[in-house]
Amino acid sequence: MLNVLKQLKSTQLIWKDISKYGRASSLSFLHSSAEASFEVCSKEHEVVIALGSNIGDRIENFNQALHLMKKLGINITRHGCLYETDPAYVTDQPKFLNSAVRGFTKLGPQELLGMLKKIEKDMGRTNGIRYGPRPIDLDVLFYGKFRVRTENLIVPHERIWERPFVMAPLMDIIGNDVENDTIASWHSLSIFSGGLFEAWEKLGGESLIGKDGMKRVLPVGNHMWDWSQKTSVMGILNLTPDSFSDGGKFLSVKSAVSQVSQLISEGADIIDIGAQSTRPMATRISAEEELERLVPVLEAVKEIIEEEGRILSVDTFNSKVAFEAVKKGAHIVNDVSSGRLDPEMFNVVAGLKVPYIAMHMRGDPTSMQNTENLTYNDVCEQVALELSSRIMDAESAGIPAWRIIIDPGIGFSKNTNQNLELLSGLKKLRQVLAKKSLALSHSPLLMGPSRKKFLGEICNRPVATDRDPATVASISAGVLGGANIVRVHNVRDNLDAVKLCDAMLKKGDS
Repeated sequence: MLNVLKQLKSTQLIWKDISKYGRASSLSFLHSSAEASFEVCSKEHEVVIALGSNIGDRIENFNQALHLMKKLGINITRHGCLYETDPAYVTDQPKFLNSAVRGFTKLGPQELLGMLKKIEKDMGRTNGIRYGPRPIDLDVLFYGKFRVRTENLIVPHERIWERPFVMAPLMDIIGNDVENDTIASWHSLSIFSGGLFEAWEKLGGESLIGKDGMKRVLPVGNHMWDWSQKTSVMGILNLTPDSFSDGGKFLSVKSAVSQVSQLISEGADIIDIGAQSTRPMATRISAEEELERLVPVLEAVKEIIEEEGRILSVDTFNSKVAFEAVKKGAHIVNDVSSGRLDPEMFNVVAGLKVPYIAMHMRGDPTSMQNTENLTYNDVCEQVALELSSRIMDAESAGIPAWRIIIDPGIGFSKNTNQNLELLSGLKKLRQVLAKKSLALSHSPLLMGPSRKKFLGEICNRPVATDRDPATVASISAGVLGGANIVRVHNVRDNLDAVKLCDAMLKKGDS
């Protein structure tokens, strides 16, 4: 503390303890010159920074800002969801993208502010109209457990409480678990007695999302996808000789292209192409063999996908395959292992800057149905916790939460009863995820029960292609339970079920 006082004295700052105003110890910094720069102490402090952009390639502006923040000493650990919002204050300008990040830095408050302003300037922000258009806007919302007040910096940011586009991503990165000391201090720094949760509810809370002025989006290709408008149907194309349902049917490029055309004509929004079987006991092939199957088809269907405005997903757990597939036109990486089967997957996907489907699975296809991998005390809770752990590692590697799609992995390291629990427990899954990160609980949720063995066991249908009626029933249950994307072999029949369920849900909301 003596060193801190010396630093404050050397910069002509006056310091006082204002811990009586909150549960956590706070500092107020007064009479600072604009040039003052210091460290509160040598240890890292947890900070929250808001991001906004409405000029140029908005998501690329975010990518660049995050890269520069990391380069300048801010270790980002959490990301909020991505929000497209109407402009505030000055309304005659393009829509904004908004989010927030949480991380650690040894930079003092003024040093941090200086770094952020440098990033804004380097990225082309000028001293234009206040609240006007900008390529990037970076604001310090919280700095550790402290209050800061200088001529050019006020923390907590004084306009947090009136701005839904700031509060929504801020809530995303804290989660419902407020026992953490830093999170508790952020609550105590709120102007409301009930902390951040009360502030968010006073603004309107979750009811604000999806309105004309504010929606959650996921960047896919060159557009922002609002997955809340309807349930999306993902059609399956397996380029494998050994998949459980359609292995060997689409080995030629011609048959694969024909199947993609059929899936699109039947109404698929997303085409998911895989060249490595993940059925139980499937043989693992090399990345080279997987690419030999995959690349010719990706090249052949790219034009169709673009013309029809569809999304192309690659189903692989190999980072080398993911990299090459995205370079050949895939928009999404769908990884059944959530990075467990290739330690380079997170880093590669972070560099590719594409959406990432993180699926829950224990073991690998050869071991996932072993007794130890089928042991759960509470399958919904444990799946959520294990998934959240993997996704937080993905975030630390540079995959923002706004690019994450969650798949609980029905049929993978689960028995029939556990699959049924997951199918009926999607709401509980989200609730458990929310304890760790509200952003994860808001992520699009994918469900893929199509033609799987547990449906055959329940309905006495040993042949996979005879399980389509049971698939329709399971898809209906999943959509009504909160799934945003369904992965199916039979697009035509399942699309009808999805449309009916969507209509029921909209009727219930009206």
